[in-house]
Amino acid sequence: MEKLRTTIAGEITLSKDAGGSMKKWREIFGINQTELAEYLGVSSSTISDYEGGRRKSPGIVVISRFVNALIELDKRRGGKIVKQLMKDFEPKEDAFDVHEFYSAMNAKTFMEKIGAKCIANPHRLKETNIYGYTLIDSLKVIVEVPVHEYMHMYGKSPDRALIFRNVENGRSPMIAVKVGRFSTDMKPAIVVLHGPNNPDKVDRIAIKIAESERIPLLVSNMQIGEIKNKLAEFES
Repeated sequence: MEKLRTTIAGEITLSKDAGGSMKKWREIFGINQTELAEYLGVSSSTISDYEGGRRKSPGIVVISRFVNALIELDKRRGGKIVKQLMKDFEPKEDAFDVHEFYSAMNAKTFMEKIGAKCIANPHRLKETNIYGYTLIDSLKVIVEVPVHEYMHMYGKSPDRALIFRNVENGRSPMIAVKVGRFSTDMKPAIVVLHGPNNPDKVDRIAIKIAESERIPLLVSNMQIGEIKNKLAEFES
């Protein structure tokens, strides 16, 4: 249950349109503005103003009360929506393997340690620091993981490297990064494509997305176990 609360609250907090996100979740739960307002002890116009963007974005306390209200009102009706969402929001732990560093690592040092080649935005490596990395099963993320789960790939900070495993040409992972940015308002500091035998054969669309997002794009074929061993000394 706490996972569900955190996910909904996180999406609203990170959304560029917090009021629109609140409206979406209220409608998913099938709760009208009057019912929600009565539970929260506010006027219906207050709910309407938040959803319409006529009030400044709500703070964490308001969002927390809002999410709790949705869940509690659903419980009064038998909890059908919560039960369904709990299934949909089960974390895909086998899709994300998150690692945190105890201190910042420069992106150029990171590239050297994993034996990678930079094929987009190499000039940004020197000025970029990361605080961890996430190993991602490309196929599982694209096929099985809903967009609202993408925030979990960022661990404690988006200033990290996302290493996509089992990559063929790189287009799908970069599209996932692009879609994830619109959903979570976060993007990684570095993306690593693990798998392509020839860096020159990486899909041009993938490179263009990396360039437009100003994300250094690396290619590495070092064994995953060796990558983890190389980076283990920096982990917290």
